[in-house]
Formats: sequence, structure tokens, C-alpha cells
Amino acid sequence: MITIVNYGMGNLGSIKNMLRKVGADSVITSDPDVIIKASKIILPGVGAFDTGMSCLQEMNLLDVLNHKVLVEKVPILGVCLGVQLMTKGSEEGVLPGLGWFDAQTKKFNFVDIKGRYPLPNMGWLDVKLVKSSKLFDNMYDNSRFYFVHTYHLVPTNSTDASMTACYGYDYVAALECDNIIGVQFHPEKSHKFGIRLYENFIKYF
Repeated sequence: MITIVNYGMGNLGSIKNMLRKVGADSVITSDPDVIIKASKIILPGVGAFDTGMSCLQEMNLLDVLNHKVLVEKVPILGVCLGVQLMTKGSEEGVLPGLGWFDAQTKKFNFVDIKGRYPLPNMGWLDVKLVKSSKLFDNMYDNSRFYFVHTYHLVPTNSTDASMTACYGYDYVAALECDNIIGVQFHPEKSHKFGIRLYENFIKYF
């Protein structure tokens, strides 16, 4: 069963509806006893980094998620704040992240960039695949995804980056290493491109 983690922050219904469109059964839950049985996990998220980490801790979800991801190697997809929580930490807060990626989450910095780039970065952007990923298998041409964010991913290991986007400058828009995958954009708001991405997550991971 695909398990969508409910820690109080995320487009849970939208993700479940998108999965239904591609013929996949899923459950929304905050129950560790349900999560421990998951065959695939989606970690969504909208909001502040520290709030997200605090909610995961207060709901006793950290141990079960670490076990599923690091020990059982169950495929997990982080979405927006979800992928930021997978990093070691964020300039937005002070709490440590899950640390599944050797990466930091940093605020857009346009000090040396010409032009006006309001924050949050909100809207459709093209993405570029920078390493082979089954998540993008048979993706439509001119693929575009919907973003809403003020902070972005900065991995220590460039090989963890799977996609980039450009807003003032090129930045990492997705991370992938083994069973751990995360995207900064919202597939559930990205129409046919998001549908194909969720299809690939279900099929290949």
C-alpha cells in the first residue's frame, strides 16, 4: 500500500486524488502502525521547516520513517517541504532535518543577480534532468512543473541532484539516491506532467 504521511502539513487530498487517477490505492495516515506496513511512502509538506520537523517528532513518526527508509529501503517520495525535511537542515529554522541527503536547504539569494525575482518563487518552471532517473521515464516533451517555495536544495554531493530549474539562477529541483527521492515542485498541481511522474514512482520504485 502507498502511504501518504499525514503530519498536519501538506496537500494530502490532492496527492491521493492524483494517485487514484493513475489507478493506485493509497492511504493517508499518521499512525506508525500503518506506516510500518507501507510498500511505498509519500512525504508531502507545505509550510515552515521547523514546524514540519516538530510535527514529525511530536507525532512519534521519526523512528518509523527512519526504519522504513534507512533499514527496509522502502521507496519514499518527498514533495516540496517533504524533500526539504530530508536534508540536514534549513536556513529557515534551527532544528536538524532528517538528514537522509547530505544537503542543506537555503533561501534564494539574488544579491548579485540582475532582474526582479519576488519570493516565494510561485508558478510553472521548466525542469532539466541532470542524471538518469526512472522518475522521468517517458516524460512528455517540454516538461513543466508547478513550484511554490522560498528555499531550495543545495546538496553536498552533486550526484544526488536529479533535476534542476532556473529562477534567477540554476538550482537543484530534485534529489535522488537509491530508494530516497524528493522533488521541490508539486506534482499534484502539475497536470499531465505530475500524473506521469507519479505513474513512474509507482511503476519503477
